[in-house]
Amino acid sequence: MTVSSEVVRVPHAEAEVGPHAPEGGINTALLGMLLFIGSELMFFAGLFGAYFSARAQAAEWPPEPFGHVVEPNLLVVSATIILVLSSFTMHWGVMRIRKGDRTGLNRAVAVTLILGVIFLLMQAADYYILVVHEGFGINSTVYGTLFFTLTGFHGAHVFGGVVGLAVILLRGGAGQFSRRHHIAVEAVSAYWHFVDIVWIALFAVLYLLH
Repeated sequence: MTVSSEVVRVPHAEAEVGPHAPEGGINTALLGMLLFIGSELMFFAGLFGAYFSARAQAAEWPPEPFGHVVEPNLLVVSATIILVLSSFTMHWGVMRIRKGDRTGLNRAVAVTLILGVIFLLMQAADYYILVVHEGFGINSTVYGTLFFTLTGFHGAHVFGGVVGLAVILLRGGAGQFSRRHHIAVEAVSAYWHFVDIVWIALFAVLYLLH
């Protein structure tokens, strides 16, 4: 007696399901981004450490004649609000693509991108006021060096995030993301939240607690 057998074809597991791998672990691409963010967090921690070290050793802080140059004015406060708001729009975009809403993703990323560019322009305007009108630059005592190093490196990270958002927007417009395949969106979102959190810390230390 011959027993016939059938070959049961098992569908190939999706390579990407949200932020997690099919086996339940974290996706390697997202893990790479998180490790990169961890290294950048240590980088900024070193800069903050240098700032607090210089502050602890100074007789007065901020040193004169720049004691009242860096203030939480309307421009800086508005830029902070804009960057914080951009984190919410980016999170909304992630929520939309997790539900398969490509249009919602593209709109959210576009708004986030615009807000990021506005923040950079406002930071450039603040630099212009400080350098041209106040005479406060990177060579204005150790205070100026640390201020422009901290905010400058953060601005460079925001610019990197803007480039990443532009890539996501282009890919999203081409229909490359779906409910199951959007790990790049998750990774860029994590990076964008990171630059937002770093700016909140910078704003508190440089503008409120100095």
